[in-house]
Amino acid sequence: MIRLHHCPQTRSMRVLWLLHELGVPFEVVIHPFDKSLRDPAYLELSPAGRVPALEIDGMTMFESGAMTEYLCERFPDAGLGRLPGDAGRAEWLTWLHFAETVSQHAAALTQQHVALYDDSMRSPIVMKLEAARLKKCYAAIEARLADPEAARDMLLTSGFSAADIAVGQAVYMAKHFAALDDFPALEAWYGRISARPGFIASLPEADDVKLYVRDFYPAWDIVQ
Repeated sequence: MIRLHHCPQTRSMRVLWLLHELGVPFEVVIHPFDKSLRDPAYLELSPAGRVPALEIDGMTMFESGAMTEYLCERFPDAGLGRLPGDAGRAEWLTWLHFAETVSQHAAALTQQHVALYDDSMRSPIVMKLEAARLKKCYAAIEARLADPEAARDMLLTSGFSAADIAVGQAVYMAKHFAALDDFPALEAWYGRISARPGFIASLPEADDVKLYVRDFYPAWDIVQ
């Protein structure tokens, strides 16, 4: 039994997408993105009160990067991981965990724009700095994808992997705060991966409560 505890449009989306790509049976428990994640029952699954939490093989996991590595090793035939001994293992791990570099800036902006409920609590300086840091992350992905000597259309030369899922989901969150317009290779890659059925299946359902009620949140909104 695999059971994913999930809030739409959060980091748990990357694990949901991965499970769809793996094609294995699983259940999803939808949680609201609110204080209910601090309930004692949920804290037994995720001690920091965050999503995702994954129940699998008689245990519970609560870090999305660890879940990704474990699931790829648990279901190697899907080809989404690069196992120990594989030539692409180091690059796969590097890009897999680069998703957190992107996500930390997207999370800071989510807090500023979404979680804080009053303009007086928000910082225009933090908003602009974090949006600029996202652009630095975009530039790193752009350089990887636009490398003329590599001729790759995914993050790894060997093709689509869980690294594309993890980074792609981080970019899904990030592009609510920093546009992809100046990064053509990144934008084209994102278009390819976001057209995959697994990505589409991981998007919020029509009746789900969304974390982001707007498609884009400009950094200058509260200083006009």
